Amino acid sequence: MIREATDPASEELQEQLDHDSGPAAPREHSAPGGVRRPVVGRLLSVNVGMPKNVPWQGKTVFTGVFKDPVSGPRRVGKLNVEGDGQGDLAGHGGEQRAVFVYQIDSYRYWERELGRDDFVYGQFGENFTVEGLDDDDVCIGDRYQIGTATFEVTQPRVTCYRVGIRMNEPRIPALLVSHHRPGFYFRVLKEGEVQAGDEIIKLRSGPEQMRVAEVDALLYLPGHPRQQLLRALRIPALSPGWQASFQALLDEQPGSGNAGLAVTSPPPAWSGFRQLSVTAITHEADSVISIRLEDPNGAPLPPARPGQYLTLRVQPDKQQRSMLRNYSLSGPPDAGYYRITVKRERHGVASGYLHTRLAVGDQLDIAAPRGTFILDRTDAPALLISAGIGATPVLAMLHALAEEHSDREIWGLHSARNSREHSFAAEARALLASLPHARRRVYYSRPGPNDVEGHDFDIAGRLTGSVLADLNPPRDAQAYLCGPAGFMDEISAALAALGIDASHIHTEPFGPAAGLTPGIAATHARAPHPPAGKPGNGPTIEFARSNLAIPWDSDYGSLLELAEACDVPVRWSCRTGVCHTCETTLIAGDLNYNPEPVEPPADGSALICCSQPRDDVVLDL
Repeated sequence: MIREATDPASEELQEQLDHDSGPAAPREHSAPGGVRRPVVGRLLSVNVGMPKNVPWQGKTVFTGVFKDPVSGPRRVGKLNVEGDGQGDLAGHGGEQRAVFVYQIDSYRYWERELGRDDFVYGQFGENFTVEGLDDDDVCIGDRYQIGTATFEVTQPRVTCYRVGIRMNEPRIPALLVSHHRPGFYFRVLKEGEVQAGDEIIKLRSGPEQMRVAEVDALLYLPGHPRQQLLRALRIPALSPGWQASFQALLDEQPGSGNAGLAVTSPPPAWSGFRQLSVTAITHEADSVISIRLEDPNGAPLPPARPGQYLTLRVQPDKQQRSMLRNYSLSGPPDAGYYRITVKRERHGVASGYLHTRLAVGDQLDIAAPRGTFILDRTDAPALLISAGIGATPVLAMLHALAEEHSDREIWGLHSARNSREHSFAAEARALLASLPHARRRVYYSRPGPNDVEGHDFDIAGRLTGSVLADLNPPRDAQAYLCGPAGFMDEISAALAALGIDASHIHTEPFGPAAGLTPGIAATHARAPHPPAGKPGNGPTIEFARSNLAIPWDSDYGSLLELAEACDVPVRWSCRTGVCHTCETTLIAGDLNYNPEPVEPPADGSALICCSQPRDDVVLDL
């Protein structure tokens, strides 16, 4: 029995709601010109709600998931229903997701499944509660008329934790997927008015006849058949975001997990740490050295991908715990050895040790190459843009391009203070000179007295967004940016303003990556720290980028909850193992999952929202 939250439905409509036998056989609707269209359902309730702040687990969430029924006609525009709004426009709303639809049959299903009898219209955050239009019947690209408006089905719903807040059931994001009842979104083809009681008239079937439940499972559940992915990509109505996810699944490498949901590092060549020998230490610039690492027994090391990094475990003082640091690879990716480059940071304990106490012949604990900042394998123009020590990973990319004698159009743009702080100047110049379609620009913000314009550098000044725009780089390029955060933000914005697709702009942060906590109200940022209270007595959890080692306490439900207690920057959305937003590089250790994710993460990765440690764990956070 569905309870009414506000205005009751008509007697006839309420009787239909309480009847469990499902909708009657389709009727037909006579359109102008004598065309007869099937009536496939009925609009039971129109639900709207503006975003608001709600408390949740000690935080404040801004969300529009709370919808209430309205009576009488409502206008539906290109972006939403009159009086409705979304709190997170990155995940909801917009032309592709203007109207969310959920079915009364699924209401009844969840009442039985969850043992609930307290549902009201809008319970699942939907705008339209409908009779008919089941996820197993409706296809992407189907078109419908409701009232005076016309709609097209664009994608299944992307579930997140906020529907769990609305339902008071945190498992529901995963259950909606695993039980094949996600609901779906409409695009508004023709604006108009709708109201409860309107018939739903089918105007046209979508190409490929791929059902909503089928498309949802194709992205989220294990097994992504190539032929099905190709079918989905032939549907023009499928939203661009889902098209990009399916294309990524088509292109993914074995062992890389669900590329449609998360950009993950390729599978690591080994798990945990192994000892490598230091065979050379080279000074590259003021405060910058390179360290060459080789297998102690002389065996060639597994190839890395251009742009990846190594995680080092160093212990400068045997009285203190070891430290974890990530350093980008700067040498040829398949040379059989690894070269990392380290800038000495002021008060940097690990970099200070590597600069002053490390010697040739020493051995270091090294984790396998990892990272997602990786040169693509297309023929598109490549923009390699760096500042300061950010030259390191793009140099590895230059080595890879030179080794394959690439015909790509390549732009090497670098910004430094002067020649004393310009790492790899001669090496980068020679690599670019070996490439037939490469161009080079070096910017010195404070040239030294002996720096020669036209030889050491090209332009005095910083490489800024406006300077980049004047260069007029190709709009179809893949761009790779590494440098200080402010530099990457400015250059990324300039590239986007020039029309380069955001998915083609790749960045590599030096420290912890920015968090993603959709809908959570901003709070004062705190440096990562041990959690409050008595330390746990479980396995040690190390957050590599945050320089924390914390004993596990089983009072935490997941590694995500521990990270949040430590103010470690994290990324998440569903919190139940569906969306893979929280997927994180697992450098060392083994995990249990509870609840089990709907699809396992990539090799060498972890879904921290639903995992717990079996033993000591190292995470790239």
